[in-house]
Amino acid sequence: MSTLTIDPVERLLDAAENGKSLIINREILHFTYIPNTILHRNEEQEKVTQSLLPILKQSRPSNLLIYGKPGTGKTLVVRKVLLKIQERVEKSNFPIRLIYTNSKEETTLYGLLVSFGRQLGLSEKDLPTTGLAISEVFKRLLKVITKEQINAIFVIDEIDYLAHLVSKTGKDILYQLTRANERLQKGSLTLVGISNDLTFKERLDPRVISSLGEEEIVFPNYTVEQIREILEDRISMAFMDGVLEKSALNLCAAMAGREHGDARRAIDLLRVAGEIAEREQTLSINEEHIRAAAQKIEENKEVVTLQSYPLHEKLLVIAVMKTSGLSTGEIYTSYKNVCKMTRQKELTQRRITQMLSDIELSGIITGRIIHQGIHGRTKKFKLAISPEIIKETFKNEIIFQDII
Repeated sequence: MSTLTIDPVERLLDAAENGKSLIINREILHFTYIPNTILHRNEEQEKVTQSLLPILKQSRPSNLLIYGKPGTGKTLVVRKVLLKIQERVEKSNFPIRLIYTNSKEETTLYGLLVSFGRQLGLSEKDLPTTGLAISEVFKRLLKVITKEQINAIFVIDEIDYLAHLVSKTGKDILYQLTRANERLQKGSLTLVGISNDLTFKERLDPRVISSLGEEEIVFPNYTVEQIREILEDRISMAFMDGVLEKSALNLCAAMAGREHGDARRAIDLLRVAGEIAEREQTLSINEEHIRAAAQKIEENKEVVTLQSYPLHEKLLVIAVMKTSGLSTGEIYTSYKNVCKMTRQKELTQRRITQMLSDIELSGIITGRIIHQGIHGRTKKFKLAISPEIIKETFKNEIIFQDII
């Protein structure tokens, strides 16, 4: 073997051992990291704290609804306030339970309520993962709150996703959650909803709106300058000194600023750009690394979303790909053909219409209302991503090989 041949594994391990790492603390570039100082969010931190303060005075806070586009610091601020309250609670005998869940991660109302139950201390035996009626799950949550006299704050992040998914039963439960205190003899329950969608209330029952939005806080978008300052703060803790070129920092802030001031995206861009630069073993992170990171993040997000879909949602995406720009009815016809070709039993048109809305919410397809004069209105859907990404993602799944 030639002495010039260097084993690729050894080369990378040597580089790591020799201190050529550009990132010194990756945790600071992760979205779950809560900095000691949350820049440009003092007013919002005060409002959230004031809203939840009554819990420390042993009384129930009002239900709270928090709005703002993704990456505007909503979750960060709420989690910091909960953390600070928790630190104080541990010194008192007043039984407070602060519970956080993300409705996008749970995907079903049942799963969301079970997540609450687990955090309240209910075991699999007390609250099975499947098999109960939603109303029974809810009853068991209230029972443990009453029995242990717990004062609970339920935080539902991305509550707009839940509101989009839930059936009539789910909407009733959302209403019952907001009015739970009327059924509790002891203890209390406060609901904090965090929404990325300023218009999501329009989809809710008016009774839910009035009881959920007892207090509301809106988080404004960050400016490009504010994002730059947030990035500089993270860079000082996460990277080796001087490795990020100024032009790369400016580009990163500008790209995130275009996306309605999304600080989380800006921090993700930095992390991925740093990883790309490390793999290339360059001494600094430049604009090209930021651009490559943006492309990689976008592609990864779409691929992960597609891979996570159940079979019929995948079949439906393929149907949209084949009939892009057509109405729900036409897509349903295409979906039935795809089912026939893959020997799958088709779902009802009503279910498919609901699934189209779910897929639209994840950004894989887009829908547009078309006015047809005397024929009323119809909604037409088309792909929001490249057909090549779908083909590449599904190519190794045997069931799809004959249709894509």
